[in-house]
Amino acid sequence: MNSDATSTAIRPVKTAPETGTILTGRRPPAQGISSSRDASIDVIRSLCLVVVVALHALMVGVSLGPHGPVLENALDGNTVFAAFTWFVQIMPLFFIAGGFSSISQWRAMSARGATAADYVRGRLVRLLVPAVVLVGLVGAGLVLLTLVGVPADIVSTAGYRISQPLWFLAVYLGSSALVPLLAQIHDRAKVRTMVGLLLAIAAVDGLRILSGQAAFGYANLLFVWLFIQQLGFWLADGSIHRLTPTVRKWTAGCSLAVLLVLTWLGVYSGDMLANLNPPTGALVLLAVAQLMIFSMCQAPIRRWAANPSVMALVSAVGSRAMTVYLWHMPVLVGLAGLLLISPLPLPVPGTAEWWLSRPAWLAAALCVLVPTAGFFGRFERINKTAGGPLATSRRATVSTLLGVSGVVVLLIEGITPGAAAISVLLFSTALIGQASLGRLRRYH
Repeated sequence: MNSDATSTAIRPVKTAPETGTILTGRRPPAQGISSSRDASIDVIRSLCLVVVVALHALMVGVSLGPHGPVLENALDGNTVFAAFTWFVQIMPLFFIAGGFSSISQWRAMSARGATAADYVRGRLVRLLVPAVVLVGLVGAGLVLLTLVGVPADIVSTAGYRISQPLWFLAVYLGSSALVPLLAQIHDRAKVRTMVGLLLAIAAVDGLRILSGQAAFGYANLLFVWLFIQQLGFWLADGSIHRLTPTVRKWTAGCSLAVLLVLTWLGVYSGDMLANLNPPTGALVLLAVAQLMIFSMCQAPIRRWAANPSVMALVSAVGSRAMTVYLWHMPVLVGLAGLLLISPLPLPVPGTAEWWLSRPAWLAAALCVLVPTAGFFGRFERINKTAGGPLATSRRATVSTLLGVSGVVVLLIEGITPGAAAISVLLFSTALIGQASLGRLRRYH
């Protein structure tokens, strides 16, 4: 998920091979680049974020078991929901939109004479500052819960649930840092790049399946998401729109047909959310279908977005996208904790009574998340000042590795006070190496 609220549309152009170093040299001004925004990208990114939050909210199951409070994934083992995930697994589309925005922003910056290190620096500041605030406060909150006597297993479960969506931050930090390099490769060998990534994805899936070791599959955290990011590059440079609608329809249909066969054969899970952990080739096939369908819907989406009220709402969500993503799980876990100590009845997850209570639950989550995002969103708008240290390839690389490592620490066993302290240290070191932070920019 690209947290920038803007996305620059790129006109289809033939780009000459670039010269100079990848991270330290200045790229020649790009030709044929428009500074206008593509409203369809803004809209789809905001809609995808809403879907993610709603899905996670529905997964929160709170009940009282024979041995005390139970906090569980309410949708685990639900076969009906597994079929539904074919429609609501929108992370591939999220990354396609992010790829579009990333290459658009990079090309616009490079046209003004910025280096790749300048681009990476801006992404690190934009992504890591909100993360530092989140992790620091959650870590402190877990300490407070322990001190007031909350059972250790409840505290541990809360930290684990809050940490689960943070895989996205690690992947997005890494893929963002590679945008300048991959954009250059895309310009020179777009087809060979896709073929190479596809072969790597197939090799990892094959090794995982043949060995029976799911751990091998985590290599696809790199290959799957970089492939899907490349699809966003193809959309941005006009390659997809040069295909006729008929070709795009057939491509989408064939991708879904192949995916259906592979799930029927047992190669991939029929639950598209299960294909996230670890990522599999199923997400690639789903991404291709989503890309083709979205490209054919862009024109009507732009017409719908011409309504000022629609774009005002889209902008409100988009300008706080990373904040909403980071804070929606703490909000949901916090509300779940309040339910446990409230006198309200707690229906068993999955029952009819439980489903009837979901509209009220979603409304409550929205009522808390909106002001939370409004308050903490200010940290997403921190800018680096002109007086910061010079952006260099080495700084960008080291800071990216520190940022990704800070997330990995949290994903191993969930957020604990100790893990939070280590993560904050790694994030802060990455930021100190990149920029002095400027004033908070007000929302308008």
